[in-house]
Amino acid sequence: MEEAGFSTVVISPTWEFHRAVGIPRTAAVAYPYGRPVGQVGDKEGQKKVLLEALSALERAKRPGEVFHLPFTWPEDPSKTDWHPPE
Repeated sequence: MEEAGFSTVVISPTWEFHRAVGIPRTAAVAYPYGRPVGQVGDKEGQKKVLLEALSALERAKRPGEVFHLPFTWPEDPSKTDWHPPE
């Protein structure tokens, strides 16, 4: 996609891996796997994460940059309810 002119950014808790494999831009977030933008139903929190990740596109100066997002998971990840009500 980058070669076609589309800038990309990956939201990930494993930024070290993405840097190693050559992802152009990574928005690193300290969230558990499966919840890269936040908790289920938290539309405002998810929007904040997405907007911050998109700002990495503006701030990036060179390939391979990692931007650490200013968010922390609000609870111990081992206590997170991974299966929201259906």
